Amino acid sequence: MVVKSLNDVPKFKVEMPGAKNTFKQIPISAADGTPEYSVRVFTVEPGGNTPFHKHPYEHLNYIISGNGVLVGEEGETEIKAGDFALVMPNEMHSYKNTSGTEDLVLICAVKKEFE
Repeated sequence: MVVKSLNDVPKFKVEMPGAKNTFKQIPISAADGTPEYSVRVFTVEPGGNTPFHKHPYEHLNYIISGNGVLVGEEGETEIKAGDFALVMPNEMHSYKNTSGTEDLVLICAVKKEFE
């Protein structure tokens, strides 16, 4: 078994083009021996966003805290703490913090090959 506190997991700035004030942690990863999935945690500071992008795998997301919007090609959908979101493979998407005062923090589970 593996048990970690998120407070003990290194936090790295997301350095992709289009990312703004976004940080990533990987509390459960291939390095821990996970057979299938990795768990990532993204923190988007007020006014920040993940890049508008797509990839060939789905995201399974849970909003831990804060609020904002999930941006897609059809527009924006409001998200808040307690919400789940599914982003399908090759679907353009971005998470944007619109709160102005509170971090948007979300769990993102993906196959370990894409952590």
